[in-house]
Amino acid sequence: MSRISVRGFAVASATAVTTVGAVVGVASGNTESSNDMEATAADGATLLADIPAGQQAEVQTDSLAHQAQAQAVAADSAALKTAEQSARQQAAKDAVAKKEAAEKKIADEKAAKAREAEEKASRSEARSQATADSGDFAPQSSYSVAEVQAMARQMVPGDQFQCFSNIVDHESTWNYKASNPSSGAYGLVQALPGSKMASAGADWQTNPATQIKWGLNYMNDRYGSPCGAWDFWQANNWY
Repeated sequence: MSRISVRGFAVASATAVTTVGAVVGVASGNTESSNDMEATAADGATLLADIPAGQQAEVQTDSLAHQAQAQAVAADSAALKTAEQSARQQAAKDAVAKKEAAEKKIADEKAAKAREAEEKASRSEARSQATADSGDFAPQSSYSVAEVQAMARQMVPGDQFQCFSNIVDHESTWNYKASNPSSGAYGLVQALPGSKMASAGADWQTNPATQIKWGLNYMNDRYGSPCGAWDFWQANNWY
């Protein structure tokens, strides 16, 4: 290898090393490495001065090519490191989101079961209350609308009374002896046939409390509550 080739290679190598070292030194904060590379570059510059002017351009071109290659390697390494870091961060976010979604699903299921149990207990309590209260009224030969409504207020849960009342208003206008000759429906809630109410008491034809008890149980069993029955009634004009 000639003196020119050796020196040209030395300059190119020194410059390339300087470039890579500068990237590494800056990234790591190593001042000594940076200083060493600068010294190496200075030595390369001295060697370049010894080369005849006609051949310096060729040597400089080789040096720039080495610099570009070193910079490309450094850039690829930095890009790979950034991509790996972004992937780890995204994986961590996905894991947190998945965990939160699973916890929310469990919480929603527990809340739904709790509501269902509460509603079931409320319906059971309403049925028990109706059964117990229906026998608390002394039999009379007749009852006024106000008296019948007072019975219903005692037997129907407070938050369901208005819905129960709405149905009775439409079905019988609170007439416990109301009868539909064409269908056979009878009583406050127009049970069809009226004899169904015998399951709540043998006096179903004359005792509004027995009719209220049967009607409340029917609404709870079929629609979940008097308000559920009233929602259905509004959509269909029957229940």
